[in-house]
Amino acid sequence: MPADVETDVLVVGSGPAGGAAALLLSTYGVANIVVTKYGQLSDTPRAHITNQRTMEVLRDAGIEDKVVAKATPQHLMGDTVFCSSLAGEELGRLRTWYTHPLRQAEHDLASPSAICDMPQHLMEPVLVENAIARGTSFRYQTEYLSLEQDPDGVTATVRDRLRGDEYRIRAKYLVGTDGGRSKVAEDIGLPMVGRMGVAGSINIVFEADLTKYTAYRPSTLYWVLQTGSDVGGIGMGLVRCVRPWHEWLIVWGYDIDGAPPDLTEEYARRIAHHLIGDDSVPVTIRSSSTWTVNHQYAETYHRGRVFCAGDAVHRHPPSNGLGSNTSIQDAYNLAWKLKLVLDGAAGPELLDTYSAERAPVGRQVVERANRSIGETARIFEALGLLSTGDHAQLRRNMDARKLPTADAEKQRRQLREAIELKNYEFNTLGVELNQRYASTAVVPDGTPPPMNPRDDELHHLATTWPGAKVPHAWVGRDRTRVSTLDLGGRGRFTVLTGVGGEGWVAAAAAVGAELGVPVAAVTIGPGADYEDLYGDWARLREVDDGGCLLLRPDNHVCFRARAAARDETTTLRDALRQVLSLGP
Repeated sequence: MPADVETDVLVVGSGPAGGAAALLLSTYGVANIVVTKYGQLSDTPRAHITNQRTMEVLRDAGIEDKVVAKATPQHLMGDTVFCSSLAGEELGRLRTWYTHPLRQAEHDLASPSAICDMPQHLMEPVLVENAIARGTSFRYQTEYLSLEQDPDGVTATVRDRLRGDEYRIRAKYLVGTDGGRSKVAEDIGLPMVGRMGVAGSINIVFEADLTKYTAYRPSTLYWVLQTGSDVGGIGMGLVRCVRPWHEWLIVWGYDIDGAPPDLTEEYARRIAHHLIGDDSVPVTIRSSSTWTVNHQYAETYHRGRVFCAGDAVHRHPPSNGLGSNTSIQDAYNLAWKLKLVLDGAAGPELLDTYSAERAPVGRQVVERANRSIGETARIFEALGLLSTGDHAQLRRNMDARKLPTADAEKQRRQLREAIELKNYEFNTLGVELNQRYASTAVVPDGTPPPMNPRDDELHHLATTWPGAKVPHAWVGRDRTRVSTLDLGGRGRFTVLTGVGGEGWVAAAAAVGAELGVPVAAVTIGPGADYEDLYGDWARLREVDDGGCLLLRPDNHVCFRARAAARDETTTLRDALRQVLSLGP
C-alpha cells in the first residue's frame, strides 16, 4: 500500500529534542514532518536550566537571542537557599550555576554564551515556531501508532485524533523523540539499562507574590528541609522559581509504593503554604501532577533507519538540570549527519556514530543526576533529620547546631560540607562541556587524551584534542568581535589555521569541491582573516601557526595537524573521507 505522505525525516514528538531536531533539519534544508499526539506544546515549565553548550547550539541555529529575551538571566539564578521554609529559618546557601566569582570567571572563559533559566513552556514555542518558519511541516493531534522498516526507508502509521482515521507517512529516516515512555524506542527494541519508577514526585505549579521572601536572595531553587521532605521526590522539598518572583513550581515527594496522593486544589495549596511557611500569602494553583524518578538509559540509540533522542533514551530526575540540554544536544549531533547522508555526501555508516558518541553521554547524565539525589542525604544527616519523624524532635535536632558545644561544632562543619558537596549538582561545568566523542567520525592524532588537573566533573578543560568541542576564544575583524565557535557550525565543516596555513586553505577549497561538501577555511593571526585579540587562541589551539584544525558542523574537532603537512590536500582529503564514512 503506498504511503499517503512522504518526507525525508519524520520526527515523532515535539519536546526539546523533537523541536530542536526539526529546527536544525529545516535550517540545513532537510524536508521533515513533526507529529505529536497532543493538541498543544508543553503548558507546564518542567525542564528549565539551559546550559552553555545548549546555548551554543541555539547560537549556531540563530535563535540564541530569542531565548535570551525570554529567559531568566544567570545573575538571578544562583543564590541557592537551604531552609526550613521560605519564611522560616535559613540553614545555608550555595552559589550555584557558576555565580561564585571564581566559577563565574571560568564560565565566562569557557563559552561566548551564558547559562540561563528558560522554562520548557517558553522554550518549545521558540524551537517549533522557528522550525516551522524554516520549512518544518508540523501536525498536532497526530498519534504515532507503529512503523515498518525496509532497506530504503520507514513507513509509519499515524492516527489523526480529530478525524479518527489512520494514514501512513513514508520517510527515509524516523527520529523518535516521544519522551520517557517512548513507543518508538519500544517498537525498535532499544536495549535499556536500569529501571523506571525509582521514586514518586509531585509537581505543583502556582502563582504567588513571594518577593519579600526571595528577591533579596535571588535563585532558581529554594530547597526546603522538613519532616517527610526526604520521602520520594528528588531528595528534599523544592520551591522553584519559574518567573521572578510570582510564578512557581513545587516538587514534593510521595511514597511510590503506596497510593498516589489525591491532587485536589486544597491539597496542592496546603503543600504550597507548608513550604512557603506563611499561610497568609494568597496562592493560586495552576496545575498539579505526579511523575516518577527514573534511572534508565539506552545502550544504543538506533536500529536501522530509526533513531531515538532525548528522554526516549536517557530517563532521569531533573537534578543537575541536564535533561533538556542533553536532548537538544542529541539533535545537534544527529541532524547534520542525516543531512549529509541524505545528500549522498556521506556514507550511511556515518549515522552509526550517533549512538557511539551520544550513548556514553546519556549514561553519564543518568548516573550523575541520580547520584545527586543520593548526595542530598548528607544534609539531612548533618541536621539529624533522618533519625526522627517527630516535628518537635526535628526542630530540636536542627537547633542543636547553634549550641557552643563540640558536638554542635561538628554538626555545623558537617552541614557546611554537605552543602558544599551539592556543587556536584549545581556547578558541573565539566559534565556540561567536557564531552569528547570517540567514533569513526573523529580522526585520532595518536596523542593520549589530556588529563584535567582539576575535578573533571566540576571544571572545564579546553582542548583541541580530536573529539572535543573547539575551545572558545574571542577573535576580531572590522571592529567586530566573534567567538571561534562562530567561525564554525552552520551545517558545514570548517578549517581553522593561522599564519603560514595557506596550504590548508587551498586544501579546504579543493577537497570540499571534490567531495561535494562545504568546507570553509578561516585563518587567525596578524594580517589574517581574524585577529587573535587577546592571544587566547594561540594558547588554546594546541597546534602551530601553520597547523590545522578541522571542525565538524557541530563544532567538534574531528582532525588536527600540529604543523603544515607535506601535502595538505591529500592529508585533509583522507581525514574528511574517514569522517564521512566514504572509505579510503
